[in-house]
Amino acid sequence: MEDPWSLAVVLLQVWLSVMIGLIMLPAMFGFSLGVTSVYIQILVKILEWATLRIQRGHRERPSLPVPAPLPNGLIQREGGSMEQEMGELRRYRSQSISRGEFALSDSFYFYRKGLESIVDDQVTQRFSSEELVSWNLLTRTNHNFHYISLRLTVTWGLGVVVRYCFLFPLRITLAIIGLSWLVIGTTLVGFLPKNRVKTWLSELVHLMCYRICARGLSATIQYHNKENKPQKGGICVANHTSPIDIVILANDGCYAMVGQSHGGLMGVIQRSMVRSCPHVWFERSEMRDRNAVTSRLRAHVAAKINLPILIFPEGTCINNTSVMMFKKGSFEIGGTIHPVAIKYDPRFGDAFWNSAKYNMVSYLLRMMTSWAIVVNVWYLPPMTRQEGEDAAQFANRVKSAIAHQGGLLDMAWDGSLKRDKVKEEFKEQQQKLYSITVVGRKRRKSSTYHADSLKTVIPE
Repeated sequence: MEDPWSLAVVLLQVWLSVMIGLIMLPAMFGFSLGVTSVYIQILVKILEWATLRIQRGHRERPSLPVPAPLPNGLIQREGGSMEQEMGELRRYRSQSISRGEFALSDSFYFYRKGLESIVDDQVTQRFSSEELVSWNLLTRTNHNFHYISLRLTVTWGLGVVVRYCFLFPLRITLAIIGLSWLVIGTTLVGFLPKNRVKTWLSELVHLMCYRICARGLSATIQYHNKENKPQKGGICVANHTSPIDIVILANDGCYAMVGQSHGGLMGVIQRSMVRSCPHVWFERSEMRDRNAVTSRLRAHVAAKINLPILIFPEGTCINNTSVMMFKKGSFEIGGTIHPVAIKYDPRFGDAFWNSAKYNMVSYLLRMMTSWAIVVNVWYLPPMTRQEGEDAAQFANRVKSAIAHQGGLLDMAWDGSLKRDKVKEEFKEQQQKLYSITVVGRKRRKSSTYHADSLKTVIPE
């Protein structure tokens, strides 16, 4: 019995020595030995070979269904405005319709728009995983995958062994060490008196822990335009794809987190973090009080020695293809906004958290059994509110800049549609647009009769 135990002890020592010497220490001091870069290069070669092999298999076996290129949408949509499209409908009527009269043919426009939304809903599809053009050897359930060759299947099988038998235990160990050190380190730093030494140690502990956790995901992060990094006393806003967005950004600098107070393990981490750093945690009752939230954030920003606040104004995770409406509350605080664009490479793993389908534990397990996390982060120039610009307009301007830099679709829809019904104000906007189309802008200003009667035409 001694020999197996001795062998197990030796293997454990080797495991810990490799992990500490080759991963943890380089991560803690912010440098890399290049192992992850080599690993990513090998992955790229394997995925390129798999893609070419699948394409050749389709040429050799025409009976296999060939996956069509992914289109921008399932149907062809008209690009014109409501006024233009209704004008086309009215032109084909035999009888002339005077300005300001309702025409039954107008209803066809709304019927068509409704059917388009049912067939190809551009909003709800942002809350499901991004579809890949080619198989990335992560799952056999991809509808584009069919048996091609023995070598391709064996490669997939070897990948399963590597990901679940080697990478997964390594990543779990690093995550446990990183989170444990975060709780212990921030708790110990919290006992120190408030001074520059405490601030420096707090930032050092946070950086080291987040870097260890990032190595636990085999994260390869490319930061662009570092001269625009968020500064103390500012507000950092970014598009939101995953809970690990925080880990990705905090690898390159410390931030003050904003969020709701939790219980359990998450609550232990939050309470330990706030002892050493001025994070802003709200109770559930406070989250419903917009004035209380705004006043606390405004007080944090007013102290220029505080870390920049990290906020995700979308309020929910979007699937790495788009940026949805930014809540204007983050832009009513005042101060300088530092926009950040985050874009994940979907070939190596799906970073999007579909909270309706996976709980947090299931999601983290999927992340730790993926190939890697490869992401680009762009720091955009700081932006301030212009004269005559309200908070909503400022939020849209920042959102557009982030979408343009990250190569993401700029969408005006609210991400809360993921869980809630359409707000009444969106329905009213469509009613007003139809009123303007039928009555005309000038006549609508002078009379409200048609606008009121339309509510019977377009029921709420």
